Amino acid sequence: MASIYIDNYGCTANYDNGSIIAGLVIEAGHEVVNDLNEADVAIINSCAVKNVTVNKIFSQIENIKDKKLIITGCMPIAEKDKLEKYLKQGVSLVSTQNITQIPEVINKILENEQVILTNKRKEIKLGLPKLFEDNKTASIQIAEGCKSFCGFCATKFAKGDLISYPKEKIIEEVKKYISLGYKRINLTSTDNACYGFDLGYNLADLLKEVVNLEGDFQIRVGMGNPEHTKKYLNEIVEVYKNPKIIKFIHLPVQSGSNKVLKEMKRKYTVEEFELIINNFRENNPGISISTDIIVGYPTETEEDFNQTIDLVNKLRFEVLNISKYASRPNTISSKLKQLPSQLIKQRSMELTNVYLKIRSEIQLERAKNNKLIIIKN
Repeated sequence: MASIYIDNYGCTANYDNGSIIAGLVIEAGHEVVNDLNEADVAIINSCAVKNVTVNKIFSQIENIKDKKLIITGCMPIAEKDKLEKYLKQGVSLVSTQNITQIPEVINKILENEQVILTNKRKEIKLGLPKLFEDNKTASIQIAEGCKSFCGFCATKFAKGDLISYPKEKIIEEVKKYISLGYKRINLTSTDNACYGFDLGYNLADLLKEVVNLEGDFQIRVGMGNPEHTKKYLNEIVEVYKNPKIIKFIHLPVQSGSNKVLKEMKRKYTVEEFELIINNFRENNPGISISTDIIVGYPTETEEDFNQTIDLVNKLRFEVLNISKYASRPNTISSKLKQLPSQLIKQRSMELTNVYLKIRSEIQLERAKNNKLIIIKN
């Protein structure tokens, strides 16, 4: 038996991979420990979305000197060039499509073998053992990869094209966690919005079946690209009315400029995005809208940025995740002339201040509404 330390980064789907890795490791007879110093083997379950995260992970790699080390997640493919020097030090790599092989990899590296498993393959991550932090919230992956090829994203290289998991298998997984007493179930993937396109159905079709299951539970739907949501908008807005679906949706707009969206290879317009948001709000009062915006994309002019400010002021998002643009390896945008970092920082601060004001106003409005309800009762 070996002691295994798992260090997770990134999105909900990646953390679910970490839960699967932990479950498989325990099933194989090893022990998962929370202290790196106590570990025989360290596993870094990496993310390659943002430079700041990648730099943090490389710093952690440098800190692990006397342990057997496996790097999994997105970096073995998305950052393969930078990882070359660590291969000479005996580090093993396992891509996100090969995590079910990690118990075997551990056995091999304990015998001083180095393992490189970075081939893409279809690996359905359902019906596997998992180790969750609590017994109330479970995450279920519904697909891997996506149907888009955004100009700024390196995740596509790691995750590949869309592979949706059959809805029958997902339903069985949901039933399992309901029977175990889980009250909240997160449906997650690289891009939930294109789920099922390769199987002849869509996310709304899946949700219609999930909400018909018996039990005391709620579903939280993870991030989706508006490009795909618009294709079955009326269906998903309707199913969202069901009380078993948490009134929250994450639709990254990325920019308020149609010019920039086109240059980002985001296949929707600002007007289409507004239609989506307004439809959800009109039919699901009180829904929280979460979106992402990238500030300082290489082709973003002052006018483009002002259009983004205008969109934020107009739609007043409940949650806004702001990212300062940073070039990722091999992406379309990495080949463009980059904007000055100081300008990107300035725009990020300006947009943050706009959002903080809006968020404060939303919180005040909700507090007033709650007081009115209390007085009425």
